[in-house]
Amino acid sequence: MSKRSAPEDSVQEVKASSAKVSKDSVPSTSASAAVAAEDDIEMGEFEDPYGDEFESDEDIIEIDSAGEEDEELDAEAVSKKIEDLEQKEQEEEQEPTIYLPHRSKPLGPDEVLEADPTVYEMLHNVNLPWPCLTLDVLPDNLGNERRTYPASLYVATATQASRGKDNELIAMKLSSLAKTLVKDDEEEEEDDDDEDVDPIMDSETIPLKHTTNRIRVSPHSAETGEYLTATMSESGEVFIYDLASQYKAFDTPGFVIPKAAKRPIHTIRNHGNVEGYGLDWSPLINTGALLSGDLTGRVHLTTRTTSNWVTDKTPFFASQSSIEDIQWSTGETSVFATGDCDGYVRIWDTRSKKHKPALSVVASKSDVNVISWCNKITYLLASGHDDGTWGVWDLRNFTANTTPTPVANYDFHKSAITSISFNPLDESIIAVSSEDNTVTLWDLAVEADDEEISNQRKESKELYDIPPQLLFVHWQKDVKDVRWHKQIPGCLVSTGGDGLNIWKTISV
Repeated sequence: MSKRSAPEDSVQEVKASSAKVSKDSVPSTSASAAVAAEDDIEMGEFEDPYGDEFESDEDIIEIDSAGEEDEELDAEAVSKKIEDLEQKEQEEEQEPTIYLPHRSKPLGPDEVLEADPTVYEMLHNVNLPWPCLTLDVLPDNLGNERRTYPASLYVATATQASRGKDNELIAMKLSSLAKTLVKDDEEEEEDDDDEDVDPIMDSETIPLKHTTNRIRVSPHSAETGEYLTATMSESGEVFIYDLASQYKAFDTPGFVIPKAAKRPIHTIRNHGNVEGYGLDWSPLINTGALLSGDLTGRVHLTTRTTSNWVTDKTPFFASQSSIEDIQWSTGETSVFATGDCDGYVRIWDTRSKKHKPALSVVASKSDVNVISWCNKITYLLASGHDDGTWGVWDLRNFTANTTPTPVANYDFHKSAITSISFNPLDESIIAVSSEDNTVTLWDLAVEADDEEISNQRKESKELYDIPPQLLFVHWQKDVKDVRWHKQIPGCLVSTGGDGLNIWKTISV
């Protein structure tokens, strides 16, 4: 996984999207030109994703004067020139455009992408003082299957500052997140109460000395009351914090966070000074079981006893290739998978005394950057690769001395995959982020016959090779990590060069 340089100044970008409203339709996008203005960005500042638009009843059209000849134009000529200009503007406005960052013509110097407000049910932007390589969602006690607005959620992230001492771990509560979908006039009248709300952000920070490559929150936090949060630092250390006090402070006015809550409850130093990206909490062991992997190919297991944390001194090891991602099995307490720089996906068992992989499968000719284990179908594993391809594997086909093929494979992205995640509430939906500045949503349950594909190609030559499983394309500069919210169906949080995006599409 690559890092990006932390800019001194942040430039606000506006997002663009494409969506497929139904399974049989083709995703479309809208792109419009606008001038991007540089602003000083404060911590926790919400940005209006659509901007302020003012429309006058009549357009004022100026006709350049070029001497005495223009002054002598009769009324008919002036009227005709005005009509021509108006017609030209209408044609430009109505001309449909399809924009995909890695396939379409690059934007001009005065152009930026603008989000289509008719395809996002919710879209909010949070500007941060520094870019963040990683984020995770904190489980909460507000209930499951939340579909009403305004919405609230809790997030943890960590920065990549230009100077090490400026880095922070940031815990946030984002509340009063209104529904932003633009509807017909009749529908808007019914939802007025949801839209007249300003979003609110509360934050608590913990000072750090280094950039954080990966942050993960225990999925058992809400049930245990301990918000165990692990960070993999570029210094090679893995810190474990308990953010329970920060979480309590968001909902308890006047609560003072103890100083001890801003220090790690445990530090893992077994990786020495070797940094890494692989980090994951077990979804089945609620007492706390953490796996961490580094650039030298070593994976350490850290578990908690009744009195303290213990890290296995003997690492799991197969090769010196970097461990780019780690995922615990969602069905077996002792099984985990790794995605490695040598192109392998490896399956391990923590009970193995040899600390060697049980199975090794070549998943890509390039690095395997990220992997995701399906929550609902425990034999499915997705992997994203450095060449922009990604696939889904049936682990039942993983056997010794065989070369299995993925059950699904896509090469839509032309740059490295930076994050991949199964929807925890729908096993057929997958979110994929890439260095091409997009997050794509896919529905693997969609099937298209030859006639439908032929019709799509006839309607739009630009989309002749777009897979029918593609549901949505969300644009975000330098996007690095994307996470589903397990308690708000269809809601995602992604981090990029311009901060966090909290969004939900009409497609999922």
